[in-house]
Formats: sequence, structure tokens, C-alpha cells
Amino acid sequence: MISGFVKAVDPSGTQYKITDYLEAFGMQGLFPDMLILGCAVILSAIEFVTGCCLLFAIRRRLISRLLLLVMSGFTLLTIWLAIADPISDCGCFGDAVKLTNWQTVWKNIVLLIATLIVWRWPMEQMRFISKSNQWIVLNYASVYIIFVSLHSLYALPLFDFRPYHIGANIKKGMEIPPGAPQPQFITTFIMEKNGEQKEFTIDNYPDSTWTFISSRTIQTGEGYVPPIHDFSITRRDNNEDITESVLDSQGYTFLLIAPFLEQADDSNLDRINAVYDYAQENNYPFYCLTASNMQGIERWKEITGAEYPFCLTDDITLKTIVRSNPGLILIKDGTIIRKWGNNRLPGEETLNGRLETIETGKLPEANTAEKILSIILWFIMPLTVLTIADRLWAWTKWLKNKERSNGLYQLLKRKKMRKKIVAGNWKMNMNLQEGIALAKELNETLTAEKPNCDVVICTPFIHLASIAAFLNQDVIGLGAENCADKASGAYTGEVSAEMVKSTGAQYVILGHSERRGYYGETPEILKEKVLLALKNGLKVIFCIGESLEEREANKQNDVVKAELEGSVFNLTAEEFKNVIIAYEPIWAIGTGKTATAEQAEEIHAFIRSAVAGKYGNDVAEETSILYGGSCKASNAPELFAKPDIDGGLIGGASLKAADFKGIIDAWK
Repeated sequence: MISGFVKAVDPSGTQYKITDYLEAFGMQGLFPDMLILGCAVILSAIEFVTGCCLLFAIRRRLISRLLLLVMSGFTLLTIWLAIADPISDCGCFGDAVKLTNWQTVWKNIVLLIATLIVWRWPMEQMRFISKSNQWIVLNYASVYIIFVSLHSLYALPLFDFRPYHIGANIKKGMEIPPGAPQPQFITTFIMEKNGEQKEFTIDNYPDSTWTFISSRTIQTGEGYVPPIHDFSITRRDNNEDITESVLDSQGYTFLLIAPFLEQADDSNLDRINAVYDYAQENNYPFYCLTASNMQGIERWKEITGAEYPFCLTDDITLKTIVRSNPGLILIKDGTIIRKWGNNRLPGEETLNGRLETIETGKLPEANTAEKILSIILWFIMPLTVLTIADRLWAWTKWLKNKERSNGLYQLLKRKKMRKKIVAGNWKMNMNLQEGIALAKELNETLTAEKPNCDVVICTPFIHLASIAAFLNQDVIGLGAENCADKASGAYTGEVSAEMVKSTGAQYVILGHSERRGYYGETPEILKEKVLLALKNGLKVIFCIGESLEEREANKQNDVVKAELEGSVFNLTAEEFKNVIIAYEPIWAIGTGKTATAEQAEEIHAFIRSAVAGKYGNDVAEETSILYGGSCKASNAPELFAKPDIDGGLIGGASLKAADFKGIIDAWK
């Protein structure tokens, strides 16, 4: 990430380094500068984003393989560079950190070993971001680093790691400490005359009949190399070296930096000329430093009308001074005070007085802290917040999964989300007086000792009105055992849902296996009964279940689902919320047989999944499903402890107050 970032803040420098590599391979001139610059931006982005992937453990297997491939290739490349020594610096960290070729080799070997470890055990990397949110990191890192590169190209690099940074004294940067070994440099000039090109040094510089082509300063002998060792200014009109006079000048000097005028951006000529006019008006020296030949200078003059003097400086030096063509620097007493790129040249708003009295003429306060803060605010902080939010979300999800796997949590959650109910089905038992006596006993007992669940008693029709008169329905709900599939009319012996409701009852049992078996109630009849019951404000306890033959044929799931689909799955989700499901294994009713708690839980869970498939998880989690197969006080605690069993529909054990209360107390 660091390597990618320092390249991204100086894409032009990366472009120059790629050009050096191309020259080392004999491929100079094969690719246009814009293509190389584009590759520089893409290279820094890939490096930075790959680092982010490694840090956040994104696409661990893929990234580790790509990393191994890249590091293997780069290690071999740097070994060749160290041996052949075609360039002095690999450019791994741009201008921020300079490494010799052999230092780069050892650095790459260490990283290659680390890469082998990551490649061997990629899944051991700890994720900071969940897989579902990793695309945010990838996209944000990509957009951020490309924006940094484009901003640095438009303005100037966010961080200036070169020796010509603002605040640097050029002359001091050229000093060699006493006693330090002296390096040897030579500047060569390529000149042309009559179609013939020759190289000259400063000692045998030719006369004006020769045309300048280019120049290069190279080191010919080892020694202490000062940060600035190739800065020189030679006037083009008289070949006078004015380096000392410019650097020793006690005052301000404007230097227009244009490595090659033939390639310089001419979109801001008015601003350049305005700065020159300002310099002339205030008697500040103004020079254009370029490596272009006279032909290029004359062409620039024609385009711009430039009247300022042109001076010769090494093109590498000029590219190092400012990453813009053209760019502008302001120096005072040999110290760089200001730098401007071509897109942000100063205008009247900043040059509104003499430099001695305005802000532009002062050395700006160091803003490194502000730049670091901007990185924190725009990159580190958003990803930190994302990481914290993601980890909290993942922790919450883990906690929920952990809780869901806990039996006690399941029980508590079920109690919270779904009503737990114990309903008594008296069937055709007890005369009126006996029924009233049982109801009164239950009423007194449960009023004195409030139950931990909803209690319902469903009685024959003749008991309903009498019991409703004294029953505390805040403690015990009252229900009927059946109702008709017709609203009213000539149906002798039938009792409508409206009649049931008028007695004070709140519930009605529908679809009981005995009604289906003995009285031939079909799914269509039950569908009508359910609709009429709900229409009259009754809550429906809807019974489903399989016979012994169906259980032995392993068809229980098909049977209960078909019974639901035939009679209640036509309801809306809102209507279905008033339905309580009662699963009754027909083979365990009145036979003495009882389904095991595991068998009951299995079928209850299937019923809930069927409801979820029809109405969604929320409705399914709110639906109470009762067990109705020979439930007694002895087995009720084990049954009720299961996550999907929400109570019982009790037959014979509901006819005695003590037995019925024993089942109710199972919820304690």
C-alpha cells in the first residue's frame, strides 16, 4: 500500500522510471508518453489495491497466488538489475525512499519469503471485513487511489519527496561536507551541424554554428553525492553560466520550468505572460529553464510572444524540480518559496502587491500534518468506520447464531415471539352441571395462581353461555368445539360462528380428526368454516395430523401440508395471524401411544417451515403450533421444551382440574 501510494502521489515520476526501464531493455521510443503515464497510474492503483486486499484478507487465495507470481517476477528482475546495473534506483518507493539495486534484491527476497507463507496458508489470514462487504473496500480503495493520481497530475504531487521541495535551499543542497569523497560528474551536450551529431563537454563546447539537440549530466566517479548535484543554468543567448548569480541573488526570482517546450502545455499562456509582466513591473528576474534546442525555443516564442530570457538546464533536473510542463517556482536567496503547476499558476488575486509585503512572497507554513489528516479523513477513517461497523454486525450475527443454537434461548425467544397456549377439548363429555363445576374450579384455581401461558377451554355448545357468565376470560379463554359451514338458514341442528361468538366465546376448534373421520368434513367444508369463524371475530384452532398408516408410510409431511393448503393457506397473512395450528397425530389420540418429543418437534418444525414458505418467516415465527397427541402432566415439560412446540391441545386430561393444571404448570 505504501509503495502504491508514493507512486500515486507522483505519477509523472513513476512515468519517468518506467521510461528508464524501457531504455534499459532497449525499448525507448516504442510507446507514447501518454500510454506510459496511463500505465504509471494503473500500476500504482493495482499495487495499492492489492495491498488493501492483503490487509483486509479479500479474495485470499487469488491475491496470494497473484502476489507470489508478481514477487517472483520482480525478484528475478531486480537480481538482473543489480548485476547489469542499467539504472541506479529501482523506483519501488518513488522518491520517498531510495534503495540501491542490491538493497532492493534483499528487500524482495524478504517479501518473497513472506509471500510464500501467505500463499501456503491463505485462509489463515484474518478477515477485517465480511465477505459480503468486501466490494466496498475494493471499490473505495480503487476510486481513492486513482483520484489521488489524477489530482497530483492536475495540480502537483500531494507530497514532494524530491530535493527541490518548498523550503529547500538549492545551494545548500549542492554542498559536499568537508572531507567527503568528491564525486565526478560530466555534462555532455549533443550538438548537430550539417546533419552530423556530435557529443561535446563544457570544456570543448562548440561555436554558435552548431545546433543544440540535448544534454545529460552523468556521474563518472564514486563519492558523496549531494541531494542536488546537477543544477545549472546557462543562458542560451550567450552561453553564460548564471547559476551562481541566480542562487546568490538577494531577492526574488521567478523560474519558468519547461523541460521540453515542444511538449509544453500552452493552455495557460496568458497567466504565464501575466506573471512575467508582474515580474518586470516589480524588477524581479524571470527566466525560462528548458532543455529544448533553439528551434523549440523559437517556436514557443512564436506561439506565446515570450520576451523572457531562455536558459539551458538538464531535462532530468527540470523534471525533478517540478512535475509540470510548464511549471513555475519562486525562489528567494536560493530557497524555493513557492511552486505552481500549469493548471494553478498565480494570478492577480495572489500577485496583488510586491512579494515582500504579500502572502505569496512568504515561505508557507509546513502543511504536512494537514495532508496526513486529509488522508486519515478521506481514506483511513471511512475504512476504519466500515471495519468497526462490519465487525459489530458480524459479532451481532455470531451472537444471534450462538443464541439460536442454545436451547434455553430458543425457549425464551419462542416465549417472547409466540403465545404459549394450553387448550382443553372437552369433546362430548359432562352434562351442564358437571361442566359448570369444572369450569368454576379452574377459574378459581387459575385466578388465584396466574398461569405462565394462555389457557383455553373448548366446551360443547350447551355449556358456552352458562360458563361465559362467570368465567374470568383474562385468565381463561372460552371456545367452541365446532361451528357450521353456513352463516344461517334451514340447517337443523347446526350452530353458526355468529351464534358461537354471541355466547361470549373467543375460540373455535376446526378440522379435528374426529370431525374429519366421523362426519366427513372435507377441506372445502373446513375452508368455509374457517372463513366464517374469522369473519365473526373468532380465533381458530385448526387441527391437522396423519393416521398410523400415513406415518408408517412416511407421508406425514405431505399430509399436514395438504391439509393446510386445502383449508387455511387461502387466507391473507393478516387473517392467518388469527389461526392457531394444532398438530394431532391421529395414531396417538386415545390409543395410549405418544409421539416422542423428537418426533413431535420434527413435524412441528416442518409445519412452521411450510407456513414460512407461504407467508414468510415473520408470520411463521408468530404462529403458535400446539401438540395434540395424548399430552399429560408427565410428558408436557419435555414436549414444551422443544423450540417449535408452543403448547398443547388436551383431550382427556382436560376433564380433571388437577390433571389439566399439571399440564399448564409445565410452562413454569
